[in-house]
Amino acid sequence: MKILLAPDSFKGTMSSIEVINILEKVVRQHFEDIEIIKVPIADGGEGTVDAIIAATGGEYREVEVSGPLSGQKVRARYGIINGHTAVIEMAQASGLFLIKPEQRNPLLTTSFGTGELIKAALDEGIRNFIIGIGGSATNDGGIGAAQALGVKFLDSNGENVGLGGGELSKIQKIDLTEMDRRIRDSNISVICDVTNPLTGPNGATAVYGPQKGVKTQETFEILEKGMKNYEKLIMDTTGMDMSAIPGSGAAGGLGATMVAFFGAVLKPGIETILDFVNFDNRINDVDLVITGEGKIDSQSVFGKVPVGIAERCKQKNVRVVAISGVMGKDASKVYKFGIDSIMTTINSDMCLGEALARAEELLEDAADRMFRFIKVGMALKK
Repeated sequence: MKILLAPDSFKGTMSSIEVINILEKVVRQHFEDIEIIKVPIADGGEGTVDAIIAATGGEYREVEVSGPLSGQKVRARYGIINGHTAVIEMAQASGLFLIKPEQRNPLLTTSFGTGELIKAALDEGIRNFIIGIGGSATNDGGIGAAQALGVKFLDSNGENVGLGGGELSKIQKIDLTEMDRRIRDSNISVICDVTNPLTGPNGATAVYGPQKGVKTQETFEILEKGMKNYEKLIMDTTGMDMSAIPGSGAAGGLGATMVAFFGAVLKPGIETILDFVNFDNRINDVDLVITGEGKIDSQSVFGKVPVGIAERCKQKNVRVVAISGVMGKDASKVYKFGIDSIMTTINSDMCLGEALARAEELLEDAADRMFRFIKVGMALKK
């Protein structure tokens, strides 16, 4: 039997590689004559660098950059593949997992460290970039990343505004004259799994603000007013209408900055990664694919890893099962896209904190139950 393991990370607990290692350990306890193919997967968020490095045999770089909070420093990694392309993961520098829930405040959080990661690669002579922008803690329109690369955002007095989403409404002019010129000579592909515009009811603030710390209507209005101001100024400065660009609202508006100032191209996260790791060829002659993520629900059909994988497998009549922490509302919708079954890791009544603390143990138990069912299925008469 030939099995391919290709889960996403279980956000906040285990990377894709860690999930794969647990699954491999358990499957070998149940099957002796088995071939296992391991393919770490990500969709532009946490684990993107690891997934691409694992697929290509690239190299890691580690630098100290600014975290999402003012004065915070973090160690962030990026990858170099083929000697000339940098793979950068916004979550490494400006990710939601870098700050405690009680510290989340998109009026203050900044994408400045992401810009510093890009600059570090530029300093190394890199001019080709793959940048994953999932998992952000920010709603600053990406001005922090741009500030790190020399873009000036000026207030009514001609002074530079500060950092964070709360500064967007203060901007009166965008000055690109001192932007790092090396950016203009670079090719940048941005991978993201959302198509939200910059503003409006489906925009960055309305949809993703709450998970980043927007708790009051007042905070929402400040951020949305600032983002609309920023949208207008981008139009005035570049002639580009961000309301017409799907994904401009990704990562709290970083998608807009990447396109408007850096000339980046936005690409679907999971499809880009699957092409990059040559997934279609890897599933040839595979009997079963096991994928998964922390939560499967109705949103999983919109560009998430398990469904992206299942759709590729469905084209080749390869069976797919998913393992996840929990099943949310309308999780059964994924069955239409090629996922044959879902096994959850939660095996008793427990709070979220306990589930996260016991994530590895629970995954191992769920994998054991899943492979036992698979063995039963194999033993049944056709």
